Amino acid sequence: MTEPTIYGTVITTEDSPSVSGFAFVIHSENSGVKRGQFVSVKTVEGTAIATISNIFKTNKYFESAGSVREYSKTTEMYTAFPIKEWEYTVAETKLLGVYTKDGMLNRPSFPPSPGIEVTEVDLQMLNRFLGLDQERGIDLGEIQQHSLRAKFNLTKMIQKHMAILAISGAGKSYATAVFIEELLSRDPKQGRVALFVVDNHGEYVSFADDPDFKERINIIDGEDVRLAVKNTGERMFAALLPEMSPVQIRELGKVLHHLKNEKHTFELKDVVDAVKDSEDIKKASKDALVGWLSELEDLKIFAQDDYPGYENLLEQGKMVILNLRNVLDLRRKQLIVRQFSTKFFNLRREGKVPPYLEIIEEAHNFCPEGTRSSEALSRHIIELLAREGRKFYANLCLISQRPVQLSTTALSQCNTQIILKITNPYDLDHIKKSSEAISQSTLDIVNSLKVGEGLVIGEAVNYPVFIKVRKRKSKESHGTKLEDYAIMYEKKENKLATGKEFL
Repeated sequence: MTEPTIYGTVITTEDSPSVSGFAFVIHSENSGVKRGQFVSVKTVEGTAIATISNIFKTNKYFESAGSVREYSKTTEMYTAFPIKEWEYTVAETKLLGVYTKDGMLNRPSFPPSPGIEVTEVDLQMLNRFLGLDQERGIDLGEIQQHSLRAKFNLTKMIQKHMAILAISGAGKSYATAVFIEELLSRDPKQGRVALFVVDNHGEYVSFADDPDFKERINIIDGEDVRLAVKNTGERMFAALLPEMSPVQIRELGKVLHHLKNEKHTFELKDVVDAVKDSEDIKKASKDALVGWLSELEDLKIFAQDDYPGYENLLEQGKMVILNLRNVLDLRRKQLIVRQFSTKFFNLRREGKVPPYLEIIEEAHNFCPEGTRSSEALSRHIIELLAREGRKFYANLCLISQRPVQLSTTALSQCNTQIILKITNPYDLDHIKKSSEAISQSTLDIVNSLKVGEGLVIGEAVNYPVFIKVRKRKSKESHGTKLEDYAIMYEKKENKLATGKEFL
């Protein structure tokens, strides 16, 4: 068994060592000590684990501003005093827990002694401390600063819902693809769920071109989705048409009830005709209803029957992608997401579909904060899933680049969060308010993360941990670079105009 690397020695400061934390002098700047790293130290209670919260340099010769000012006028200070010999690098830590001699993890109740050595943490102990699952876990990459796989338990990660949050370009879609790979690659003995992905820009359809995954992918084009009018109640129409009065809603409900009794199936045009023919509706209300319902026909989403059928879509170990790339109208998008989410959740409550995970890209568009109901048609079902889905193994993953615009009700129910780089202070504050597990010092690090680096907090881990997302195994959908697309477009336009391509 190799001896652990010694990083430094505990020192005395004004406030430490204490049961909250300690500082130590780093022996060598080449030792690899980094902010956010876990270290261990011996105490009278056992082996304590701490995380490095800050690193700074100190030098006693530069403590007095006046002396530095006077000596800086000449070069004598560097020749008169052994300045380099009194420069130290100091790390400040936060004590997290202590493993007693009988293997129990307790809160620290006694500080380490000054002069004790600070060493690298044993990886098995760190794995146990973080609550990782190396046997059956979801492998997202590696714990930063440590040679330890970032493998998270499936139940702890998704059963109480999760969120992936980051600014545009920080790697959230890439991290989501890695997450999807892990779920699709699970063995039946490990426990598998069905996947339903709301893909706003067609970012995950490349899975269908990958030979290792294509047999498990079912893509539904959002343009083809239809909602059966016979299954649409007056409350749905009222949500789409907020100008409707309570009286008009009641009258429309009577018309719909009559049609459902008279016909097995019918279209929106039949509803319009029935409103026109009704003798019970006053002319002013009738004209308004006819006008509004005719406008809904422009959405081209209502039909005689639902498409697709929902009962047989979800299968364990397989993924359904709802590709909304070519659907531009936001209301239509929200209606489609509302339909799928409602159907799947109801089927899950009845036990007619397997446990599943619904992943929603750009979730702030479908479950916005502080927006009236008529402009957030899918918000109610998403918030319902967030509150009650875990009871029925209907799980939710919300992905957003603008957390401040995402429903606090939904986000607060996502008990695991993967946070990549975020710089907007309002988004950071919104995340902090929605999660009790994150501190201001941790958020400060989020601000400076590189692409592909992330923070995992909440139910999936016992303590917030930074990870480096692993490389994708599946085929990526590479977009054309702006310069190349501009050249291609100009060539096409020039050829159409002159019959020749420019050189």
